[in-house]
Amino acid sequence: MSRSFAFILVSLILARGSLSVLRAEPEWPRFRGPNGSGLSSSGTVPMRLEKENPLWAAEIPGVGHGSPVVFGDRIFLLSAVPVEAETKPPKGKQGATPFQWLALCLNRETGKTIWSKAFDQGKFKGHRFNSAATSTPAVDRERVVFAWGTADQLTIVSLTHEGELQWKADLGPVVGGHGFGGSPMLYRDLVVINNDQEKQNGNLLALRAATGEVAWEVERRSERISYPVPCVYEVGGRELLVFTNWQHGFTAIDPADGSVVDEKSVFFLETNERAISSPIVTQGMVIGTCGFTANPKHCVAMTMKSGKWEEVWRVERSVPHIPSVIAVGDHTYLIDDSGIGTCLETKTGRQIWTKRLPGIEGPVMGSPVSDGTNIFFADESGNVHVLAASPEFTPLGTNRLGELCRTTPALVDGTMYLRTEKTLWAFR
Repeated sequence: MSRSFAFILVSLILARGSLSVLRAEPEWPRFRGPNGSGLSSSGTVPMRLEKENPLWAAEIPGVGHGSPVVFGDRIFLLSAVPVEAETKPPKGKQGATPFQWLALCLNRETGKTIWSKAFDQGKFKGHRFNSAATSTPAVDRERVVFAWGTADQLTIVSLTHEGELQWKADLGPVVGGHGFGGSPMLYRDLVVINNDQEKQNGNLLALRAATGEVAWEVERRSERISYPVPCVYEVGGRELLVFTNWQHGFTAIDPADGSVVDEKSVFFLETNERAISSPIVTQGMVIGTCGFTANPKHCVAMTMKSGKWEEVWRVERSVPHIPSVIAVGDHTYLIDDSGIGTCLETKTGRQIWTKRLPGIEGPVMGSPVSDGTNIFFADESGNVHVLAASPEFTPLGTNRLGELCRTTPALVDGTMYLRTEKTLWAFR
């Protein structure tokens, strides 16, 4: 072998190795991670989360129920900082609260703030369980995208990983008494967001990721503001975006032009319902939920054949209203708002067990996530519960953090990142 040929061969091997490293960049790119599945394949998370001895705990300014996203060595998070109002509402009246929105970037290993960038000042009013920063960002190699909304304005901004503003889009008012709570996702060269609103306002929306210009809009007839983040569903070699909504049911969109491939109403239209949890893709199906407090709630599995939706199965007992479902292996798990867990056979929807989970204090508003072995979720009191991802009912413990928590954890490289009322925690 000649010296020059050996040099070329070694260079190619090194280049290939460096490309592998790039591809293996740690990431949790959107709400509930890869395609919104809630699943991490990058390491086992500890079952015991020691409040007294975390990897780190960082105080977060302001308020928010949005979750962190991760790319490489950086964590991104949205917060809303209350602003002192110049005038107070009349006695007995509760007005919208002024906020300034804060995009945050922290070091993944230390929790130290790398940068923060403040935006706007606006007034937010919503449900008491909502917040002015319930939205989770979306991140890829080129950008991180944040969204927030008020009655006056839906705002989406794109920043570099260094915090430099790439663009800002102002997309009109948000109509909905519960307030904005949607999260963006990045799909190829698009920023996609469910902008379903009340009184047949709003739309499904895609912006050009490079410029913020509107790529397409899909008109809707929604009667209630919705919050599900869409998922990518591949069928017949074609990738579609799937949205869930009370009136519209399951909507499949061609991301190339925003055309509706098929739509099927599957939820109960006779009583008020609202889609809050995000759909997931598993075993060739899309599973989504819809319901409302004491009204019926539905968990429905759909598949697409010859370009048409077909219902595979449905469950209408102990279905979550706010938390999303999670599928691990051949089983799908439902953690409802009151802390009742259900394990289903994914292919058929057959119930394997339904049990009240021990140690629940207050409602469950975050969604479960899994490292492939165990399932993790938090209740409102800041207790992080661990459940075996198994057809055998096996609760494994409760970790008490002692702060209000209405968020969903992020799992990367065997580390859990969890936002509570005042703190972003890292456990490894």
